[in-house]
Amino acid sequence: MGKKEVTQVFKIMATGGAATPAPPLGPVLGSKGVNPGQFIQKFNAATQNVKGKVVGCIVTVYSDRSFDFEIKSSPASVLIKEAAKAEKGSGVPNKNKVGKITRDQVRKIAEAKAADLNSASIEAAMRVIEGTARSMGVTVEG
Repeated sequence: MGKKEVTQVFKIMATGGAATPAPPLGPVLGSKGVNPGQFIQKFNAATQNVKGKVVGCIVTVYSDRSFDFEIKSSPASVLIKEAAKAEKGSGVPNKNKVGKITRDQVRKIAEAKAADLNSASIEAAMRVIEGTARSMGVTVEG
């Protein structure tokens, strides 16, 4: 038996530990040749520790319809909204501010996302997170 051939690789965002095969997730998985029920079971089991948080996921589908997935950390915008206790980002970030976060909170977010960011140091990762915060209308203090 040789190596399985990869037919597709795609990214999805889903709520950790609480994904369901209902739209929008089920139809996307089905159209890519993944059994939604099977994926949801494995995904929810693997994301119990981040229950309720949105996480990114890279799914690799093989020619025999089997699949693997890799869980990434939550998007920076989700972590920033959580830290600033904001419902959503600002529509006009340069005029309307929706919240404030401290440099310590930025550092925590940068450390949580370090594995998924392509920055050389925590300071560089913090600058990436600060930029995301500014574009969402969240002020960074300190």
